[in-house]
Amino acid sequence: MPSNNGNSLIAKNYRAKYPDMPTKKLARIMYAENNLTFPNEEGARSSLRYIEGKNGGTHRAKGTIKNSEFLKEEPRPYNPYNLPKSDETAFEPYIFKGHKKVLILSDIHVPYHSIDAITAALQYAKKTKPDALLLNGDTIDCHRLSRFIKDPKKRNFKLELDTFKALFDIFEKELKCKIYFKIGNHEERYEHFLYEKAGELVGIEEFEFENIIKARARGVEIIGDKRPMKLNNLWGIHGHEYVGGISAPVNPARGLFLKAKVSTFQGHNHQTSEHTEPTLTGKMVTTWSLGCLSELHPAYMPLNKWNHGFAEVDLDPNGEDFEFNNKRIFKGKIV
Repeated sequence: MPSNNGNSLIAKNYRAKYPDMPTKKLARIMYAENNLTFPNEEGARSSLRYIEGKNGGTHRAKGTIKNSEFLKEEPRPYNPYNLPKSDETAFEPYIFKGHKKVLILSDIHVPYHSIDAITAALQYAKKTKPDALLLNGDTIDCHRLSRFIKDPKKRNFKLELDTFKALFDIFEKELKCKIYFKIGNHEERYEHFLYEKAGELVGIEEFEFENIIKARARGVEIIGDKRPMKLNNLWGIHGHEYVGGISAPVNPARGLFLKAKVSTFQGHNHQTSEHTEPTLTGKMVTTWSLGCLSELHPAYMPLNKWNHGFAEVDLDPNGEDFEFNNKRIFKGKIV
């Protein structure tokens, strides 16, 4: 069993350099770089487990281990009953960190975007200077990939991507900030198309939607898998994450409140709205829906309740508080 000898000193040096690296992975690195010292990877792993106090209660009780800065509590066994392997997937929110002001543009639907509405949003943002831009779903329309009847006169997917790249370059040039790309229901059309028409290509990196976007938008951060987002104590979704979407008995924001029960924003419905209710404990819960930045009268739904709009959220450095500003645009002007 390892003791506080040369092997342990090597283990301590590596653990100090990589404090959060899993033990097994760190052991592989240690052995690869010190294969004359350790007999194999398991020997390197044993040295790490020794300094972390994972070789049993007797060793943890030793003074040299008990007071060690490398001591780690042994976690509960992940699968103590040896249950069969599960395909369960982790579902965690995407947490925004390190930003003070985030501009939120939802439902642009390139190439059916509104030049007047986007121009108004950009002019506003150039004055307020956000340090992050969130493209909150349905940035690209993916019309020809839809399961609905396609108009053959509409732009194909390649031309939509070309238009998106041109728009992204403008955002990057004018705002000079980090850009996030949330996957909406229209972007999901690509994945559904691939499943139905070319299942053999699923899983190949070159055909993954995330990589297609990153190839045209250098430095963009993709938020996918219907993940909710968390900006301090404010939550955000595109709006399609709930099965059936958000019903709107009064307005989309109230429908969102009935689903989320916490302060949340969403796009998807192409309407600007707000709903506030206090809880029994006196906490104020507000939900918002954003207007869109696309055409307002598309051929498939010429009569609707849509409006142009966007939002901006100020995030307090305390990691909890926020101020949400929901903006409407009418005929190219913010109102």
